[in-house]
Amino acid sequence: MKFSVLNRGQPAAILDGLTTAVITLDHALRITYINSAAESLFGLSRHHALGEALAEAVARFTEHEPRLRRALETGSGFIERELKLHRTGEEPITVDCTVTPLLGGKPGLMMEILALDRHLRISRDELLLTQHQASRELIRGLAHEIKNPLGGIRGAAQLLEREYPDSEHREYTRVIIREADRLQNLVDRLLGPNRLPQKADVNVHQILEHVRQLVEAEAPSGIVVLRDYDPSIPEVHADREQLIQATLNVSRNALQALGAKGSGMIVLRTRTRRQITIGGRRHKLAIQVDIEDNGPGIAPTMMEKIFYPMVTTRAEGTGLGLPIAQYLIHSHGGLIECQSQPGRTVFSMFLPLGESS
Repeated sequence: MKFSVLNRGQPAAILDGLTTAVITLDHALRITYINSAAESLFGLSRHHALGEALAEAVARFTEHEPRLRRALETGSGFIERELKLHRTGEEPITVDCTVTPLLGGKPGLMMEILALDRHLRISRDELLLTQHQASRELIRGLAHEIKNPLGGIRGAAQLLEREYPDSEHREYTRVIIREADRLQNLVDRLLGPNRLPQKADVNVHQILEHVRQLVEAEAPSGIVVLRDYDPSIPEVHADREQLIQATLNVSRNALQALGAKGSGMIVLRTRTRRQITIGGRRHKLAIQVDIEDNGPGIAPTMMEKIFYPMVTTRAEGTGLGLPIAQYLIHSHGGLIECQSQPGRTVFSMFLPLGESS
């Protein structure tokens, strides 16, 4: 039997026009109404959802069913902020959920569900960009302070070498010059590329194929690199060499994560994203490049630090690959995000296509 609470005269058009998802339930927690926003949020068909138990129609609410029953029994609603709605095999959805008992007539509940993922992502991206810019300014100032005395040390060592040309003294001066050059190289890497992007229309899949060949050449025999491309993606206006460098840095990071066990899988994936906000600017269309691995994942304590320079969990690592990749993508108006859990780590590079709206 199908249900509808809108027989009392409430205009369905008003609820259908809301951006907040609305679901009403009867005394048995069966769906009696669902608006268009709820259909879109949960991938439901109104025709099939009406009359179904909430936990069956929207599996994400299964674990929250006891609390909804208590709200029915006590006649008191509740508000849950930043509630995670999980479903096996899918990413969790973060929502604000307001549950209100229906007044008059038969007992029931009205659920108002506001999706927060987009707002949380925008806030997270803005914080990430602010942190990245602050660290870049700090490093830039520190690097310039190091370069000046470093040049003086190297010059003094060269003068000493000329003053004392014998082999005994030359051995010491050569050590000073060699170490000064090593520090100079490190400082230059901290500063990142010293030129602006030389942009032209490039095919992102040609870039990924070039990176794939390099990674496969470096990878142990037990690691496979798979492709999952969207062939409809148009060319992007970008610096080819800088995109290769950024993608290679992230891919090598995935390769190193798998290297400990000598086996695993890396997936290079491309998709288009519509109406996406990157760094506070809304874009009609953007490219999303995912680099996924099935390694051990990144520790939660490290997630907020991975794009900071000199932060690494490997003894032989420099901690510069990801910060440089973030800088290169940021210089193209894009951003790199990361999601990680044991067995699945995804670095997503977002590059806008065309002008922002």
